[in-house]
Amino acid sequence: MTGTGTEIGKTWVGARVLARLRADGLRVAARKPVQSFAAADGSTDADVLAQATGEEPGEVCPAHRWYERPLAPPMAADVLGRAPFTIADLVGEITWPDDVDVGLVEGVGGPLSPLAGDGDTVDLVRALAPSVVVLVADAGLGAINAVRLSAAALPAALVVLNRYDGTNDLHVRNRRWLADECGLDIVASTEDVADRLRP
Repeated sequence: MTGTGTEIGKTWVGARVLARLRADGLRVAARKPVQSFAAADGSTDADVLAQATGEEPGEVCPAHRWYERPLAPPMAADVLGRAPFTIADLVGEITWPDDVDVGLVEGVGGPLSPLAGDGDTVDLVRALAPSVVVLVADAGLGAINAVRLSAAALPAALVVLNRYDGTNDLHVRNRRWLADECGLDIVASTEDVADRLRP
């Protein structure tokens, strides 16, 4: 799971999707290979995802990959004087429970935001070869450009328009344009995403 940018709602969408699948009896897990955040934040992405899956935050994101600076993770590591790391390092640290039905891996920022010293979420996607790539985007003004730029960097993605309002003409037109003119696979609710990820 990635988004068109930072603060677009990918953690919120991921948590809602996983909580719904879990409520339906599926075994779910989430992994955030690395996270950076403001030390004053009350809750991290790993905390939110762990609450949705029933895991511990340290299972979602290993404690040594928590960087207490609101910068791209490799930059945060540098500021904190911690060792650099690679995409291969992050991939090698991802483990799953044996009985998981749906596993979600969340990147940081947008698809091309630095995730490690040698790569971004696009590189993580290439390394993991997931069955589905979910791209979270805002439904409002600027959605078409943001989605097209982000989707061009990824393998075929399921695009979810976060905060979509079916009574908002702009949202409806953006959804239609992205689907009809751009040929993208668009959904507009976390329920739709959950249905598409269900085994």
